[in-house]
Amino acid sequence: MRGPHNIWRLIRTGATFQRTGAMNAVLDAFDTPASVRLVARTLAMPFTFLGYAGDTTMPPVTRALTALGPAYIKFGQILSTRPDVVGDEMALQLRVLQDKLPPFPVSTAKAEVERELGMPVDRMFSEFSEPVAAASIAQVHRARLSASGEEVAVKVLRPGIEKAFRKDIDAFYLAASVIDFCSPGSRRLRPIDVIEHFDGVVQGELDLRLESSSAAEFAANTEKDNGFQLPRVKWEYSARRVMTLGWADGVPMGDNAAIDAAGHDRILLGDRVLQLFLNHALRDGYFHADMHQGNLKVAPNGNIVAYDFGIMGHIDEYTRRVYAEILYGFIRRDYKRVAEVHFEAGYVPADKDVDEFARALRAVGEPIFGMDASKISMGRLLSYLFEVTERFGMETRTELILLQRTMVVVEGVARSLNPQINIWQVASPIVSDYIAQTIGPRAALGDFAKTARVMARFGPRLPVLVENALIRQGNPEPPQKERGLFRWVLGAVILGVTIGISGSLTLILVDLALF
Repeated sequence: MRGPHNIWRLIRTGATFQRTGAMNAVLDAFDTPASVRLVARTLAMPFTFLGYAGDTTMPPVTRALTALGPAYIKFGQILSTRPDVVGDEMALQLRVLQDKLPPFPVSTAKAEVERELGMPVDRMFSEFSEPVAAASIAQVHRARLSASGEEVAVKVLRPGIEKAFRKDIDAFYLAASVIDFCSPGSRRLRPIDVIEHFDGVVQGELDLRLESSSAAEFAANTEKDNGFQLPRVKWEYSARRVMTLGWADGVPMGDNAAIDAAGHDRILLGDRVLQLFLNHALRDGYFHADMHQGNLKVAPNGNIVAYDFGIMGHIDEYTRRVYAEILYGFIRRDYKRVAEVHFEAGYVPADKDVDEFARALRAVGEPIFGMDASKISMGRLLSYLFEVTERFGMETRTELILLQRTMVVVEGVARSLNPQINIWQVASPIVSDYIAQTIGPRAALGDFAKTARVMARFGPRLPVLVENALIRQGNPEPPQKERGLFRWVLGAVILGVTIGISGSLTLILVDLALF
């Protein structure tokens, strides 16, 4: 339930950050103003004793997130790929959240496999190892199929993970509601929609049958991609809480020393991981949306291997064209065209001035060009972009949240491989090729043919549809009743204190909305 009982969860969030020392670390990482720091610390201190102690052997932020649960760990995973936002030291600390969390016993995993697949583990697998990786939602075991002798990876959901995630997500809904009510300026970020989107993604990740389907579709789309490979799904050994894939050998993408020792070219790998993501997003409209280092390996032949397909992104063809034109405009430094695309797509209200918006975009884009990539602060860039979009009333596009967030994550992975990478130069050939194929006379003919087919199919229904639309226009529906004022005022009074205590959570929620 998403009611006021979640206040307790938010209070414990702030108290845990204070007790573990993570509050100061987070406020420092996000360069929070002194006034906000004072309020957050003052409100949190009286409740410190309510916070979880966590694992005292971990650094403060990692300790707090692991103590708070899986949804918080997910946020940490995102931030671990952004050393230019949270700093190199914190990014390194957070990286353990990707696949090095405390595992649950192998006996529990075996019991879960038997319950899901309806067969004793010893009959299905001749070998079944201790956990080789443990993440926020599931853990992985290395096994060998009895029937064929093939090595496989068996992924098993954590016991009770569905209930734990539901508790965290409900608290996030409450925090988002308060942000939406108490901070009118944040409504354009649509915090409730952001959490709804995140909720939907997580629910898909908690059903491994859906992940198996995603893996199969992704493999079909990328089968001919050079330098990229995926493990294959073993459908007969997969179910709702268990998924079995072919074993993927390779060096972890986050271990630069091992990559160098294996003789791989990190500059080439950095370029490739970014270009692969852009190809999947623009060409296919279907992309791996959790491409942090913990889900990537470098195979002995130099190919990039991706796994963990719980979070996949999908964007329709029109949105892909808009996204490509925006990127292409920035690459060409054609800020007027970038501004026009925003207006044409309805991303910016029509009553705003397109030339003024173009000038504001120039101030965002120009610092990128002609500068050493290692000196670009993505944190400052995003902060200024936030100010620009707020000024022009641009709302968060929920259909682009996953795409935007993944772009930032992939950039972080590429930069960890090659700190000097120029993101725009690497992206240019992929985006330019997509533009050439989808915008022009040939693309226009293709669009016309598709439109003609749709018109032919729905032609007999068009008169009725037009008539119904005209009737609705002449008889508009009565406005919905406003929400109960008393309920919202009471909630605001109670939750205002809660949000102050949970200042660190709010920072992360806003960060997710921006990504």
